[in-house]
Amino acid sequence: MKYEVIEQNFNIDEATGLRADKTVILTVAKSKKLYPEKLRLVEFYDSENDEWLVFLTNNFEVSALEVAFLYKNRWQIEVFFKWIKQNLVIKNLWGHSVNAVKIHLWTAICVYLTVADLKYALKSNYSIYEIMQILGVSAFDKTPIRELLTEQRQCNQNVKEQLNLFEC
Repeated sequence: MKYEVIEQNFNIDEATGLRADKTVILTVAKSKKLYPEKLRLVEFYDSENDEWLVFLTNNFEVSALEVAFLYKNRWQIEVFFKWIKQNLVIKNLWGHSVNAVKIHLWTAICVYLTVADLKYALKSNYSIYEIMQILGVSAFDKTPIRELLTEQRQCNQNVKEQLNLFEC
């Protein structure tokens, strides 16, 4: 991204991690046409993760350090959403209102935590995903949960004892 620095704040404390606080305008014709206003460019060094972060915003109301912390915390939200996508099975939302989405997400999180607690209580070697699959398939089975989810499962069922559904 090409830009021109219009103004720079040299009054920053590098001990906080801030490295620069600049006011810029975009210089490429298409970018300048799409966003002709001034922007704020904040450079921040995250010593915990040894990362150099650059934030671009149109918020001139808060301090540069607040900009860095806001964006850094927004990243934690992104990580949480990634976790939701990877761990919670949400194929279709029950509704599209804010309340319906919240109820659906909280229900999925509660189910996940209940299964995680069950896994811990039974000291099961199965993953949480595997436990959810077993419980989903065994929902109407009368086998005790302890037998389903621990290695002491016994498969004593004789195939010949099963009823043939296709005999008249």
